[in-house]
Amino acid sequence: MQKEKKLDDKNHAHHEEQMKTDAGGTDKPQTEKAARQENAGTAVKEQAQKGPEDRLGELEKEKAELKDLLLRKQAEFENFRKRLQREKEESIKYANAMLLLDLTNIIDDFERAIQSAKDSDDFTSFHSGVALIEKRLTQMLENKWGLKRFDSQGDVFDPDKHEAIMAEESEAVNAPTVVEDFQRGYLLNERILRPAKVKVAQPSTGNNETDDTN
Repeated sequence: MQKEKKLDDKNHAHHEEQMKTDAGGTDKPQTEKAARQENAGTAVKEQAQKGPEDRLGELEKEKAELKDLLLRKQAEFENFRKRLQREKEESIKYANAMLLLDLTNIIDDFERAIQSAKDSDDFTSFHSGVALIEKRLTQMLENKWGLKRFDSQGDVFDPDKHEAIMAEESEAVNAPTVVEDFQRGYLLNERILRPAKVKVAQPSTGNNETDDTN
């Protein structure tokens, strides 16, 4: 009996201890909530206790910080804009560097041809040399840079490709036709770079009347 009584006392004591622990655990969240509310209330009180001068000082400080941030952002943007402008100018300045480098080789050829003509006084050789340089130049411009020269003689007049310098009537044509190239035109990657200056033959009035009759 005494043994059973001791067990009952032990169980009762354990039960009471468990109830205290549970009660403490339940009170803990409530205690934290109360502490947060108290801190919030303290902050509100402190804010309320601040006078207009204190609040004005804080606003002035925030204003100064924002102004400083704005000035720094403006300076960064200005530096970025200047760098882009500088890079653009350099790109334009050196855009034709490779083309000019190719042309320097042609200039060297001309110098050698001129020097050779001085030494030998052989006009035929000089003429052949210049013709060879001209051929080499036009081939280089066409193959590497897409610049192509075109002939117009015999073509139907095209105002996009041709600039008429002279015109004459002719019974040999039924439509305006280029009969002579004064200055040949150039294409750049199949787009007209410079129109050809040409002489154009126009159908004679007699030809037009004959066509109308037919």
